Amino acid sequence: MAAGPGRYFCTAGRGLEPFLAREVQARLGATEVDFVSGKVFFSTEAEPAELRKLKSGERLFLLLKKHPPLAPSRDKGKILHEIKGLVVEEPKYWLDVISIWRNLYGCKAKKDNVSQENPSPLKRKSEEETNIATKRQKTEQARVTVSGKCQVENGERCMVPERKSDHDCWTESNTSLQDPPKSSEGEQTANEQLSFSFRVSCRCSGAIAKKLTSQEIGRAVGVALMKQFGWRADLRDPDLEIFVHLNDIHSVVGIPLLRLPLANREYIKTAGLRSTIAWAMASVAEISAGAFVLDPMCGLGTILLEAAKEWPEACYWGADISDSQLEGADVNIRTAGLMDKIELLRASVKALPLPSESFDAVISDIPFGKKFKITEDIQLLPDILQEMERVLRVGGTMVLLLSQELRECMDGIGRCAENGSPNASSDGKTATEKALDVDGSSSSLVNHVEKSFPSSQQAHFGSLMPDGVYGVSLGKTDAFIYKYRKISAAGN
Repeated sequence: MAAGPGRYFCTAGRGLEPFLAREVQARLGATEVDFVSGKVFFSTEAEPAELRKLKSGERLFLLLKKHPPLAPSRDKGKILHEIKGLVVEEPKYWLDVISIWRNLYGCKAKKDNVSQENPSPLKRKSEEETNIATKRQKTEQARVTVSGKCQVENGERCMVPERKSDHDCWTESNTSLQDPPKSSEGEQTANEQLSFSFRVSCRCSGAIAKKLTSQEIGRAVGVALMKQFGWRADLRDPDLEIFVHLNDIHSVVGIPLLRLPLANREYIKTAGLRSTIAWAMASVAEISAGAFVLDPMCGLGTILLEAAKEWPEACYWGADISDSQLEGADVNIRTAGLMDKIELLRASVKALPLPSESFDAVISDIPFGKKFKITEDIQLLPDILQEMERVLRVGGTMVLLLSQELRECMDGIGRCAENGSPNASSDGKTATEKALDVDGSSSSLVNHVEKSFPSSQQAHFGSLMPDGVYGVSLGKTDAFIYKYRKISAAGN
């Protein structure tokens, strides 16, 4: 059953927004695609199974509200009033979005005892006492665990509204269900059928954060939702999570669709390189059916796994000099069921036991950072590049992940290159434009990407023609995806 038209947004690591924008268009047929730093907004009628296939995103949300940034005021009460209005000002729209959420999530709303038909007074009293006791126990547990459980991700905080007493809260919740002010009989029935437990995850930065804390905002939003819909606050295991993000760019309210981030791959047993980055690298390598793809420093095989899952009609090879890394890669490949797609061999990237010009694509995460201690090995980069160039066929692509230091070294190696536009292809389009050109038609989205993620002045290396560079984030570390195309036989 199709989910019906819906407006969504998906979070993405810094620099991956253009990859995700392209993906939702190509994979979901999405329209109204727009993005800001860390988020891509889109509309689609795709089914839940298709939404879960997104590879370059982190967390997927149903969009409730996207609003310009709230103007900070000296009056905290006024700001909180505006925030509450932002969240609950359109109850009918809320109910429509909740219906979409239920279809996507495959769950049914829980009904409170007051919505049961014809309960006897004695039975109602017994149920009330049981509910009060249960809620008191849950509340105490939540209060004890709030300091340890509250952190969700990157500063997000889950807030449980403060309550004078469990009995008062329970009575208020049921009263709002039984007798919502100024509502029709149809609206009352809808509210009764949509009684959820919930929590609020709030992330706040910029000017608003200087006036209010995430706790204050989360508490105000939670109380407003309890009064509006009669929902119950539950920090531990809510039916529904409300995500609120306020900053100087926008105000966004959404509902997470999945318990785990999209980036958590069930087919990867031991994580290596971040899966979203690995997928992005494979996506620009132009892998076609029957192609031979090599990762000469495969580590745990994350790039090969992402590529083989997405483009299964190609053949993949991975090489590494570390036995422990190859063992981990083998376990990952078996877990993913890709034994017939990926071959592993123990070899040094400086001397690959492979024929010249035998691969259509070479994709590699060049090791960097404190973990690898490569300050001396950086001098070996020319030799590594030369060996990769040797095994790559003319017309093939090479995609590398480089640190800032390695990037400078890479550019320094080829400074004697020819002049000209380094990121332009034969048809006049840049690599980024081609990546985001859906069905042969460019849009304002392409121009936005070009301004946000400009290509650097890459230099040629041997027979390798620069074809694009993308700045990405690995959390605390910035990195760069370099793309090259081999235009002639090595040495010519």
